[in-house]
Amino acid sequence: MAQRAFTISPRWPGALSGALVLVLTLGTLAAVALRADWASGLSPADWAAIRFTVTQAFVSAFISVTCAIPVARALARRRFRGRQALITLLGAPFLLPVIVAIVGLLAVFGRGGIVNVFLGGLGFESISIYGFHGVVLAHVFFNLPLAVRFILQGWLAIPAERFRLAASLGAPVGRLLEIPMLRAVVPSTFLVIFLICLTSFAVALTLGGGPKSTTVELAIYQALRFDFDLGRAALLACIQFGLCVVAAVFAWRVTGTDAMGAGFDRVVARWDVKRPWLDYVVIGAAALFLLIPLGMVVLRGLPGLLLMPGTVWIAALRSILVAIGSATLCCAMSVALGLWGGRAVAVIGVLPLAASGLVVGTGAFLIVYPFVSPSDVALIVTMLVNATLALPFVLRAIGPAIAAVQEDFGRLGASVGLSGWSWLRIVVLPRIRRPLGFGAGLSAALSMGDLGVITLFAGKSEETLPLAMYRLMGAYRVDAAAGAALLLLALSLLIFWICDQGGRSDVDL
Repeated sequence: MAQRAFTISPRWPGALSGALVLVLTLGTLAAVALRADWASGLSPADWAAIRFTVTQAFVSAFISVTCAIPVARALARRRFRGRQALITLLGAPFLLPVIVAIVGLLAVFGRGGIVNVFLGGLGFESISIYGFHGVVLAHVFFNLPLAVRFILQGWLAIPAERFRLAASLGAPVGRLLEIPMLRAVVPSTFLVIFLICLTSFAVALTLGGGPKSTTVELAIYQALRFDFDLGRAALLACIQFGLCVVAAVFAWRVTGTDAMGAGFDRVVARWDVKRPWLDYVVIGAAALFLLIPLGMVVLRGLPGLLLMPGTVWIAALRSILVAIGSATLCCAMSVALGLWGGRAVAVIGVLPLAASGLVVGTGAFLIVYPFVSPSDVALIVTMLVNATLALPFVLRAIGPAIAAVQEDFGRLGASVGLSGWSWLRIVVLPRIRRPLGFGAGLSAALSMGDLGVITLFAGKSEETLPLAMYRLMGAYRVDAAAGAALLLLALSLLIFWICDQGGRSDVDL
């Protein structure tokens, strides 16, 4: 039935979308590999950058997962008012622009932050957020909520009947139920976060730097923007791609399966819980760690709104236009690939996960540099790359909905002669409006906060809001940067909310 329904949709939009993804992933990788200076090899500084990249990613992932386990356990065992809102809030850092979160962390742990003010009042020396520990702290801030969500799903997947049976028999719940679940969930969670930390360019750009705190992506940026050594930048880009591929393959191989079986979907009741106050302490500490930096962004950003130069508002307009274009392109490609279907689409859909944004940007830079000035195509390239990098997340949201429509209505549509645009407009789009709106909001929000590709291409007249904010921080205009951070946070959440609510509104079918 599905194959019969599939024939009423043209294949060329999916093929065109797949070709664009291949060009922006494998094509840019080929450009990087051809330009790489293989003969000169890696310098001691390059090896140091590789070691730092792997070490900080490993430590960040280890701390994130280790801290997430007690938080997820506490949330799984406790029911309290506001619990669902707190769990929803744990997804906010994924939408939060990285540069905004860093401003919040600086307000808490920076030189003039509340932690150093408190330490100074007690007569202790101040701490520095820059360097290795600062990069790790920022990564834990972003990835602790993600790890909690993954591990919490594992806990909630254990059938309530298993806990009831263990309680009736007096059996140890931890050894029989929880530890086997963690063995299945934790390795893949660790490797996913490890992969994310390998490619977090904005964190290294703002909190790293220096010979001892340079990641591979930061070394690529320095080779292009400051040294203009295209061969070394391309070589480092190949190294970065290799690291990402290895991490992605390991993450795919160790993904655990559900070995708990099915239950009757009852609410889990626990009889083995001791020291309940400890669970609330853990949940409270995690909530404070996430909410205080966000609160500081708001408190410090409100006065800074009046201190921002006029160029920031122009940069904000550019970011909005790039985000709208990126979201539109990403959703169009996702719908086209979803209608195409098949194993090839599954492969194309995961390719961007193995490609670092800065590696793709480096390859695009090498492709366009002989023909046009990179600054002339900065916004277009940024839009294309952002759409491609968001594609796996959006396709995962839209793809199953399209498959369900094809299965349920494909035969009927073919029997009444619906095909092409008519089939898409009358049958498909109304029934995928909810995931389509979510996907559009997600891709737009991710594009709004991007500080990767744009740093390679943009000059002063092409800067987006995250880049303008970073340059204000580099010029030590802290108050103006805080205002720009609040503006970026508000715009990112607003554009996500508008798209998501648009998908949730009722549709006349």
